[in-house]
Amino acid sequence: MASLETAAEHERILREIESTDTNCIGPTLRSVYDGQEHGLFMEKLDARIRNHDREIEKMCNHHFQGFVDSITELLKVRGEAQKLKSQVTETNGHLQENGKELTTSMEELRQCRVQQRNIATTIDKLTHCLPVLEMYSRLQEQMRAKRYYPALRTLEQLEQTCLPKAGQYRFCSIMAENIPKLRIQIRDTAMSQLKDFLESIRKHSDKIGQTAMKQAQLQRSLDSSVSPQPRVLLGRHGRKAAPAAIRAGMGVNPLSEQDTGILDVEDEEEEDEVPGAQDLVDFSPVYRCLHIYTVLGLRDVFENYYRKQRRKQARLVLQPHSNMHETLEGYRRYFNQIVGFFVVEDHVLHTTQGLVNRAYVEELWELALSKIVAALRTHSSYCDDPDLVLDLKNLIVLFADTLQGYGFPVSQLFDMLLEMREQYGEILLKRWNVTFRQVIDQDNYSPIPVSTEEEYRQYTSQCPFQDPELEKLPFPKKLPFSEFVPKVYCQLKEFIYACLKYSEDLHLSSTEVDDMIRKSTNLLLTRTLSHCLQYAIKKKNVGLAELVQVIINTTHLEQSCHFLEEFISNITNVPPDTVNATKLYGTSTFKDARHAAEAEIYTSLNAKIDQFLQLADYDWMAAVPGGENLAASDYLIDLIAFLKSTFSVFTNLPGTPIEHATLPGKVAQTACMSSCKHISTSLMQLLLDPEVRQISMGALHQLDTDVKECESFARAGPVAGFQGDTLLLAFSDLRQLLDLFTQWDWSTYLADYGKPTCKYLRVNPHTALALLEKLFKPMKETSRKNNVFAQFRKTDRDRQKLIDTIIKQLRNLIVQHHT
Repeated sequence: MASLETAAEHERILREIESTDTNCIGPTLRSVYDGQEHGLFMEKLDARIRNHDREIEKMCNHHFQGFVDSITELLKVRGEAQKLKSQVTETNGHLQENGKELTTSMEELRQCRVQQRNIATTIDKLTHCLPVLEMYSRLQEQMRAKRYYPALRTLEQLEQTCLPKAGQYRFCSIMAENIPKLRIQIRDTAMSQLKDFLESIRKHSDKIGQTAMKQAQLQRSLDSSVSPQPRVLLGRHGRKAAPAAIRAGMGVNPLSEQDTGILDVEDEEEEDEVPGAQDLVDFSPVYRCLHIYTVLGLRDVFENYYRKQRRKQARLVLQPHSNMHETLEGYRRYFNQIVGFFVVEDHVLHTTQGLVNRAYVEELWELALSKIVAALRTHSSYCDDPDLVLDLKNLIVLFADTLQGYGFPVSQLFDMLLEMREQYGEILLKRWNVTFRQVIDQDNYSPIPVSTEEEYRQYTSQCPFQDPELEKLPFPKKLPFSEFVPKVYCQLKEFIYACLKYSEDLHLSSTEVDDMIRKSTNLLLTRTLSHCLQYAIKKKNVGLAELVQVIINTTHLEQSCHFLEEFISNITNVPPDTVNATKLYGTSTFKDARHAAEAEIYTSLNAKIDQFLQLADYDWMAAVPGGENLAASDYLIDLIAFLKSTFSVFTNLPGTPIEHATLPGKVAQTACMSSCKHISTSLMQLLLDPEVRQISMGALHQLDTDVKECESFARAGPVAGFQGDTLLLAFSDLRQLLDLFTQWDWSTYLADYGKPTCKYLRVNPHTALALLEKLFKPMKETSRKNNVFAQFRKTDRDRQKLIDTIIKQLRNLIVQHHT
């Protein structure tokens, strides 16, 4: 069985050797020698070789006769080939002999063709040279006629087109050498004309600006005649006059200017009435120079030079005279020069292709705008004449309208007008400040008594007040507020009228006027009136009754803010419910004043409480009391007696029994809660004071007794209106901390820390750790002194270990809280 498998394997290897490339039979032979039957394989291989040799011999014998026949035929063909070669050689000899005449004729024809080509080349060269000479002659004529831009075009065509075609001739070389000189001559001449142009526009800027502002003023007059409310049409955000339309009044034709460099006039009649910039300055030099430098490939150089020179001129124009603020004419001359400068720049922007781009003009305008605003801020600050301020405002409006018509953003100028409005308003605010203070000083802080219906109607007409219940009461009766309320309300309306006068002719829409008046009124409310109210609250010798009357007055003024907004809406014709309308801050102003009055009450009470607390003299190292009950500290008993007396008087303060009877009660509730919180916070600060380094459990028990006394005061309800034990919450932080230490309930605190249901939820680990260290310090020192006998006091040693464990866990809680 093994021999059969070996034979089959050898047969497969032989077939693989026969059918495989000789380069790949190495592995096959290796498999033979790796086996044990390589001798038998060699025998099979020799047998296979002998079989192939026999097959080759049979095949050769079969084809031998055909090979012999082929050799015989090849020998016959060789003889015929020799004959053919002899015939071809003979035929070639005859052909060479007969073609000698034809070769001669062809040579003569070639010579004729060469002559013909030379003649054509000469004609072509002359054809190219004649235009060069003609064009150079035309160039000389254009130079003599000072037509530099056409001359430059001719020069460019001569250099790029004609001279390359003409070839390398001496006259062409001379022309080529002269071309750079001619370009330099043209460039220098154009630059000279540009300098003259810059000087011309510098001289005429004032006149150009005056002309442009006259056009803007004329446009305003036309708009006013068309619309009964020009402010709506010419609003700062709603009006955008088309620059092209205004430039049309100057006779600008951008297309013709770009093509020829010369301005055309569109409307001669309009120019006769209001001349444009082209009537004062010839712009053709700048167009010509631009085109020349563009052709010379120096456009960037020209643009940089032009812009640099104009920036220098801009700095000169933007520098105001030192005495500009003295007269309106000084401002007018300053504005005319600036308008003239930017009208020229706008003209160049729209009549050239890139000499000045929009970004450059905007950058220049931003620079100018900042300097203009700075100059106006400086010089207008010297103006103390309201008429001059109003005239200057009108001039700035005309200046802004003029430049806005050319597409320049003027929002900063209008912001400057608002700043001037603030400056104008400052004079008014100072006047109203004096008026408000006089009203405050003259007020008696008492409800207004009215004896007749006429008096009642007089007061209610001065300020909005409606109280049906009060109207039913018989005379004499009292209004809840003092004289302060109607006087202040009337002065607020007078201030609004004064603001409206400044808002006229500002080219603002009704909404913007409304917004402007509201903002000015807000400034009066939040600054002037607020400070006056603070003055009234902070005055010396202001008692509790006066502070409560201030609260009542500010409450009525707060309620009148709605009517004040309606008053503004009526004079500006803007509905009060307009979207994005500015709301008056009177409500917040009077609320702040009321809160300040309340805070003054709370501050006074807290200051008095601090005086009592300064009498506190705790023995922080007191021993733990025995079985007797501790008594509250004397200072705390006096403090609680004072608070009871104060709140009793406070809740019985006079007030209208209808609307405002509950107001003192609310203030009393807040004052009571504030006082309790202040006491609790102060006691906590005493406990955690860094100067108190050691505390005994006896001191904690004494403090716990005082806190219980405070809680008893809170539970008794010194002021009506508190629900349940709400007032006790003021002492909850301190109560939980003291319970934790007096009851030594650390297991509950550490186990439930962080849970909403924790019994000591208000105890902070930092606070607990600080107090525990103060409490642990005397124990630790005592233990250190008695270290010799420490091993005999197991109770003290266990207590010390427990405290160490608690401190460690508290620190872990602090670390976890921070994490």
